Amino acid sequence: MHGSIRHPAADNPLRTRAELQEAVRQLIAPLRPHYSEGGARLRLGATGASYAPEVSQLEGFSRVLWGVAPLLAGQRGSELAADDRDWAERCVRGFRSGTDPAHPDYWGDFADYDQKMVETAAFGFALALAPERLWEPLSEADKQRVAAWLSSLSGHPVWDCNWLFFPVIVNLALRKLGLPWDEALVERNLDRIDAFYLGEGWYADGAGAHADYYVPFAFHYYGLFYSVLMGQEDPERSAKYRERAAAFALDFVHWFDADGAALPYGRSLSYRFSQAAFWGALAYAGVEALPWGVMKGLLLRHLRWWLRQPIFGPDGVLTIGYAYPNLVMAENYNAPGSPYWALKSFLPLALPQDHPFWTAEELALPALEAIRPQRPARLVLSRAAGGRHVAAFNAGHPGTNEHTHASAKYEKFAYSTVFGFSVPRAEWGLAQGAFDSMLALSERDNLYRVRRRNEESQVDGEFLYARWQPWHDVEIRTWLVAGLPWHMRIHRIESARPLDAAEGGFALRRDLADPQAEQGPGLAAASGAGGAVAIEALLAGGERSGELIQAQANTNVLHPRTFIPMLRSSHEPGIFWLASAVFGAPGEAVGADAGAGGGSSAAPKTAGAAGAELAGAGAAGAEAPAAEAAVAASGLRGGWRALFAFEERQGSLQVQSLGSGRTLTIDLDSGGWSLV
Repeated sequence: MHGSIRHPAADNPLRTRAELQEAVRQLIAPLRPHYSEGGARLRLGATGASYAPEVSQLEGFSRVLWGVAPLLAGQRGSELAADDRDWAERCVRGFRSGTDPAHPDYWGDFADYDQKMVETAAFGFALALAPERLWEPLSEADKQRVAAWLSSLSGHPVWDCNWLFFPVIVNLALRKLGLPWDEALVERNLDRIDAFYLGEGWYADGAGAHADYYVPFAFHYYGLFYSVLMGQEDPERSAKYRERAAAFALDFVHWFDADGAALPYGRSLSYRFSQAAFWGALAYAGVEALPWGVMKGLLLRHLRWWLRQPIFGPDGVLTIGYAYPNLVMAENYNAPGSPYWALKSFLPLALPQDHPFWTAEELALPALEAIRPQRPARLVLSRAAGGRHVAAFNAGHPGTNEHTHASAKYEKFAYSTVFGFSVPRAEWGLAQGAFDSMLALSERDNLYRVRRRNEESQVDGEFLYARWQPWHDVEIRTWLVAGLPWHMRIHRIESARPLDAAEGGFALRRDLADPQAEQGPGLAAASGAGGAVAIEALLAGGERSGELIQAQANTNVLHPRTFIPMLRSSHEPGIFWLASAVFGAPGEAVGADAGAGGGSSAAPKTAGAAGAELAGAGAAGAEAPAAEAAVAASGLRGGWRALFAFEERQGSLQVQSLGSGRTLTIDLDSGGWSLV
């Protein structure tokens, strides 16, 4: 727990509907002292974001609604307990004050591309979900002001991405409340969102953009909500949203490990347990994409995992960061209230106690493939034996964006539920750059460049390929062969300038005790309580020295202090090749708390036949050998031979995956390649 103060929610078993209701109360209780007198603003801290402090305070108010609204909606027709009644009244007071231009808490008029529009989605969601508690108590004058303020956003453009859903949700709420709504805007925005659909259940977050957690917790979440509100009026589109979500579930289940941890990848990771909001949205929409008990287990284990992490401040308020408070990895749009987007995962509380989601017995993950290509996302998911380590191998993307640390969040070669990934802290050298799972290149000036976008990329089974240019006169072709605990990397670098190269493996947690380590020609390896990591050079000649880099603090999203095993080399202009085998396996302590309840050692039952359906006939080979225990660093060299065959012969490099039997052949002269 990194010495943090334990939050009361960490002791919540999180098995039943009542315990999830209590979890919402535990999470929002610390917020009460931070509300403004008018109740429309939540002042949680002094750190800044790209928008004004007043908007940050509105955001704090709005994001609490993602949890409060389902809590209230699930008690429809019942008398509220005093605590829940206080929250309902607090929210109503906020609606009243925030939309009154004469009140000091007034939220202000909308502008084009305004962050306030993001927050209106929570308003529309709450008013549509729990109108008896949040709308009907308003006076007629209050209702007119709230409706007028919400309606006024329709005259302003939003960013061409998931933002298109925000005015849709608002207008659906207006419609449900019997108020005028902008049907043409809803149609126009939903048609535009369809242009982002990639197939197989996946969306891009805008034209040519990344596919990340905005697919489950935005596109599908809102689409499923739409299908409930508009199922009768728009059955065709509603059915389409349900079908797409069901297809996506068969891929997304691979992003979670057996303990409930989800893959850290992409931006907006400070929204934490919103990563599992999709499973609750499926339940709310009545879509049994996986057996009810499997979806229930995915959500509950995920919440248990998160609430054991040191993510709260001393006052019990959620902090900005990922597995610990961390502004280094934060987005420019992360304000103190932003993390409460995580409350989206509590949508199933709107369902009655007798819903199949709540009556089903919690189930463990079904049997899943060791290798799962996900081409629309340009990823290959790999799962270690036992399911306690999941990694995503990344072919890379044709475009990029201006969001913070985009290259680290979207262009590393691998992302891991055990080792996370790192972001740079500053621009000078390898410790500041924290280049895990990356090839970093420097013009011998200690300033390194990494992959940010790709000229081309491809996924074919467990094999991935990319061509990228860190400078206009440097072209790199990269081949990855996915797997756990070992994976393979090959790079062909054609450069018009002299370069220093540093290639990083997975980042290992630094504990009080120094790890077992081996550093020297062709190998860097380390092992400790957090697991074992290594990177081994495979080609003779062109010496690569192994070194264990102590990354600067707070660069890794999972662990505040890490070591990164690296291979370093120096090269003159021309063509040169780098090849390596990379190892990562969790330690014995990983997953010790996984079970049906927080800290319980009793594992939930498996899903039985559901595993066969998900595994399918197309698995790319058997699971990797078990490597759950910490491995001595000195024993790692050459261990990759259990999974791969690698050799240089007759002017080519060949890598064979022993699991699938497929072979990658690369011509050393031209860089051409083939798979058989």
